[in-house]
Amino acid sequence: MVKFFLKAKAELVNVTDLEPVDSPQNPYEYTFTIECTKCREVHDKPVTINTFEQHEITGSRGEASFVFRCKNCKSEHLAQVERTKQKLTIDDNGKWVKLLEIDARGLDFVKFEALGQWQCHGSNSVTQFPEVDLEDGEWYDYDDNTGEEVSVTEVSFDIARS
Repeated sequence: MVKFFLKAKAELVNVTDLEPVDSPQNPYEYTFTIECTKCREVHDKPVTINTFEQHEITGSRGEASFVFRCKNCKSEHLAQVERTKQKLTIDDNGKWVKLLEIDARGLDFVKFEALGQWQCHGSNSVTQFPEVDLEDGEWYDYDDNTGEEVSVTEVSFDIARS
């Protein structure tokens, strides 16, 4: 299996602990563009994977977070996805942080799209921001407790092999 990491970096202003909203009751659907490593076909539609679902692997007693059969070469591929314990903090401004660990067999993860809900909290207050939308690569709000503007900008994602 090949190990990948989904890494993120951003500029956080007056907020910290940025992470996807991801719980068994409300799982985050990580959206990726994938490529079959056998025939090199890039799947035409993004796929979604969450860390809580498990799917049976054909011809095996095992399970994986994601099981995929390539339409082009008919090969079955799989990935096991787990969240790391890391979050983007205000101290990580401009630094890559590993958010997700992916063990993949037969797949390359080409691109990530931040289509779900994220959360963070004020760095100088207890204000929670449970509905952060990073789809456009930036987010702005106001912290009523401190009277300060808060933001997440220059959001970038990278998928790196370990």
